[in-house]
Amino acid sequence: MRIEHKPAVPEKTGKGGDAMLRRIRQHWKNYIGSSRMAITGCIILGIWIILAIAVPLFGPWSFSEQNAAIRNQTSSLMHWFGTDRFGRDLFTRVWYGAGISLAVGIISTVINSIIGILYGAVSGYAGKRADIALMRIADIISAIPSMLYVILITLVMGAGVGSMILGLCVAGWISMARIVRGEIIKLKETEYAYAARMEGIKPLRILLRHLLPNTAGTIVVNMIFLVPQAIFTEAFLSFLGVGIAAPAASLGTIIQEARSQMMLYPYQMIYPLLVLCIMLLALNMVGNAVEQRLGSHSGKGTGDK
Repeated sequence: MRIEHKPAVPEKTGKGGDAMLRRIRQHWKNYIGSSRMAITGCIILGIWIILAIAVPLFGPWSFSEQNAAIRNQTSSLMHWFGTDRFGRDLFTRVWYGAGISLAVGIISTVINSIIGILYGAVSGYAGKRADIALMRIADIISAIPSMLYVILITLVMGAGVGSMILGLCVAGWISMARIVRGEIIKLKETEYAYAARMEGIKPLRILLRHLLPNTAGTIVVNMIFLVPQAIFTEAFLSFLGVGIAAPAASLGTIIQEARSQMMLYPYQMIYPLLVLCIMLLALNMVGNAVEQRLGSHSGKGTGDK
C-alpha cells in the first residue's frame, strides 16, 4: 500500500501583519541601540567630567608649576602624561584644560539656547512683519562668521574665558532661533493652538504653556549638539593663539603649545588630542541617542524663506 506525503502548506500571514511585525522589530532594535549608545556615552562623559574636576583639585601637581629639572619627560608613574618643555605635569594640565573647555562649551550653550529659544519663539508666533524683521536681523548677524566675532572680541577685551564665551554668544544663538521658529510656525497651526486662541487665552500663555513644551525634544537635542560645537570652536581658536591666555589653559591652548615640540615629543600633543576627541565623541553619542529616542531632527530647522 502506497502512502503519499503531502507537502506542508505554510500558514499565510497577511501583508499588514508582516509589516506591523517588521515595524515592531525595527522599533525595538532602534530603542535598544539608542539606549546602549546613550548609556555608553553617559559613562564615558561621566568619567571624563570626574577626572576634569578631581585631578586639578586633588592631584599632587599644580597645572602651572614649572620645574626645569624634569622638562620633556615621557610618561611615568610620577607623571602619567609626562611633562612639557617647562617641566609642568601634563596629566594635571590636560585635565585642568579639559575642565576649562567643558565650562566654556556648557556656559555658551546655555546662553545661546536661552536667547535662541526666546527669539525664535517670538518670531515664529508673531509672524508677518515682525517675523520678517526679526529674521532679517538674524541674517545680518549670521552673515559674518562666528569665529570672526570671537577673534575681534578677544583682541579688544583680551584673551580669556569671559571674552571667549561672549564671542561664542554673539551669533551662536541663531541656529537655535531658526529651529525653534520653524517648530512654532508648525505648532501654532494645530487644532489645540486654535482652540486655545478661541478660548481667549493670551498669546504669551499659549506660547509658554502649549507650544514651547512641544518643542522640548528638538531643543534638548540641539542643545546637546551645541556643546561639542562650542568646545571645538574654542579649541580651534586657542590652537590659533587667539583663545584662552596663560596661565589658564584649555585643551586647544595645550595642543598649540605642543606644536613646536611635535616632532621631538609627540606625546605632548597626542594626550590632549585624545582627551578632546573622547569628549566630543561621548557628547555626540549622547546627542545621537537622544535624537533617536525623541524622534527629533537636529541641526536643521525651518529657515526663513
